[in-house]
Amino acid sequence: MSVRLLSTEARAQLETTVKSAPLVLFMKGTPQYPECGFSRAVVQILDLHGVPTEKVKSLNVLEDQELRNNIKEFSEWPTIPQVYVNGEFVGGCDIIMGMHQSGELETLLENNGVIPKVEEAPEVAA
Repeated sequence: MSVRLLSTEARAQLETTVKSAPLVLFMKGTPQYPECGFSRAVVQILDLHGVPTEKVKSLNVLEDQELRNNIKEFSEWPTIPQVYVNGEFVGGCDIIMGMHQSGELETLLENNGVIPKVEEAPEVAA
């Protein structure tokens, strides 16, 4: 695989894109019709956390080969899907799955205003 340098224009465009919504998802297909199991898994995890659709911008890399190549170079992450929260790269399917299982994903989403914080109910004395 040859290393190509991302143009300044392409980098600036991607920086704008990853900051264009609280959560940005580069995936194969769409949230309604994921076209790979890893993209489907990430969409399902986000659904489990109740991430509102209006807080998510998804981009189908299968519709744009240049975007597909550029985002991999931009993030220095070789696979799709890729998740960004408030402009920061979080990871791909394996990272999102691990964070979901450990509880870190919920905390990240709450702390970044993607989902509302769940207030713990005060303990009631018996």
